[in-house]
Amino acid sequence: MYLEGKRQKRIAVINDFSGFGRCSLTVSLPVISAAGIQCCALPTAVLSNHTGYEDYFFDDYTDKMKYYYSKWEKLHLEFDGIYTGFLGSERQVDIVSDFISRFCRDNTKVIVDPVMGDDGRTYATLTPGLCKNISRLIRHSDIITPNLTEACILTGTPYSDKLSDDSSLLRLAKGLVDLGSKKIVITGIDRGNNICNFIYEENGNYRILENPRSGSRRAGTGDVFASVIAADTVNGIPFDQAVEKAADFVSKAITASDEMNIPEQDGLCFELFLSQLAPQSIHNS
Repeated sequence: MYLEGKRQKRIAVINDFSGFGRCSLTVSLPVISAAGIQCCALPTAVLSNHTGYEDYFFDDYTDKMKYYYSKWEKLHLEFDGIYTGFLGSERQVDIVSDFISRFCRDNTKVIVDPVMGDDGRTYATLTPGLCKNISRLIRHSDIITPNLTEACILTGTPYSDKLSDDSSLLRLAKGLVDLGSKKIVITGIDRGNNICNFIYEENGNYRILENPRSGSRRAGTGDVFASVIAADTVNGIPFDQAVEKAADFVSKAITASDEMNIPEQDGLCFELFLSQLAPQSIHNS
């Protein structure tokens, strides 16, 4: 039997909860669960739908976060992974750092998705202080998943979409390792007809994975991608294989979403492919 005699693995996911729009926790919960891992959500905010829509309800959860996870401490919960996504303020980053210090064990994998901007533009919530705090958070991480814009922000590199050549990406990756992370994937790099993911590890090994461009740019794509990597990392899948799997999963979901004429702001119809994320031992049982 799968997991016989073992505790089921757990990942604590720290992100906002958007009831509609397929992003953040509403992506991570099904994706990580499909991989056979218990997904434990720590919300940073509650939204009716993500902010890409013209109107939304927003409830900031910052003041409640420490009270929330203090109960987890009393339950003596342990996590095999901690995965952080969008953080909207300097204070939230400090709270997440405290969470990591309290719950991280020797075998806990920390995955940080430094959500800061895209297409050369920073998000409205990003202040110099928040940028500095996120940079400090990275030193706690085993893996980070920035896009090209975020890699430039974190390393103080002026953004250009021409930074897609191997030597430029290598310089960015080395700068990110200097911030303290062990493994890096710079995601969604535009190379004409292909989308590239640049993988780099602290030992200097790197690899470039290219996939044919599959369709439109969609909300929540990075959340799906990082959630697959977080789950596979905790399940012991080698890093480059996890990135390859995440890219393939996202590509299939984008293609299906376009074929179904789903609006781009509604995200990916990843639900159709969740069965492909089940651990091999489940497939073989």
